[in-house]
Amino acid sequence: MKIIACNSNRPLAEAISAYVNLPLTKASVRRFSDMEVFVEIEENVRGEDVFVIQSTSYPANDNLMELLVTLDALRRGSARRITAVIPYFGYARQDRKTGPRTPISAKLVANLITRAGADRVLTLDLHAGQIQGFFDIPVDNLFAGPLFSEDIGMVPKDGETVVISPDVGGVVRARGLAKRLDADLAIIDKRRERAGVSEVMNIIGDVAGRHCILIDDICDSAGTLCNAATALKEQGAESVSAYVTHGVLSGGAVGRVAASPLETLVMTDSIQATEAVRVASNIRQLTVAPLLGEAINRISKEASVSSLFN
Repeated sequence: MKIIACNSNRPLAEAISAYVNLPLTKASVRRFSDMEVFVEIEENVRGEDVFVIQSTSYPANDNLMELLVTLDALRRGSARRITAVIPYFGYARQDRKTGPRTPISAKLVANLITRAGADRVLTLDLHAGQIQGFFDIPVDNLFAGPLFSEDIGMVPKDGETVVISPDVGGVVRARGLAKRLDADLAIIDKRRERAGVSEVMNIIGDVAGRHCILIDDICDSAGTLCNAATALKEQGAESVSAYVTHGVLSGGAVGRVAASPLETLVMTDSIQATEAVRVASNIRQLTVAPLLGEAINRISKEASVSSLFN
């Protein structure tokens, strides 16, 4: 087995490498002067089981291209099996036609990854579960829910806890966490006039005097979470925290979170933290390195990974 890291999230790749007790394979992933991607694998990979770790986060197109070129280099180097480990799968929000003459970019990216040479994909909390069907190769979609429930259980709270879905589309995810915590579930009825802009309309459920935990897969502009936190506090919530798998946090999102009623925003390290995130007082990260590392070990040994989904 060999593990190769591209440039999108080197700290996570190093943590996974430490977990599986295997040094990262020497590889050069660099740019020409015109920013063209060039990849050179500096060790023999013929007949090897190779795992490429790369999130397609900002800059999404550059990181996606790095992944594709690396997959091609490994395929041409005669690797036996190539697994694309994509902690954050970009373009996942474009999983269907939202209007006339619009793309389904998640399917396009799935085709690119497959044609570039991937034999398998390992990812975390896909925005839409049906994206697994966009691939004609096996896809293991792990969940951060167990990690979140363990962290929540370590923070003592006086009073009742209620899990909040920030929109109707996230109810299944929120229900799963609520079941783990043996907590009640509430739902926010949200309207989105355009991409990146949302408005809270109604809160379905009792939140007064309770500790509210918002759960979502992606936090981009943070508008949804901050608006939800404000609405919950107005309805009498004792406290509001949020757990998200992928902290995209684009534009002024970090400042928006800092100024919001959110007691804390907890997210995984599927996307490398910026300096603004690292110094933010109410944002912290949980590592998914053990989860991904265990999945890599089991895939390499042809063992079952199904227990990691629970």
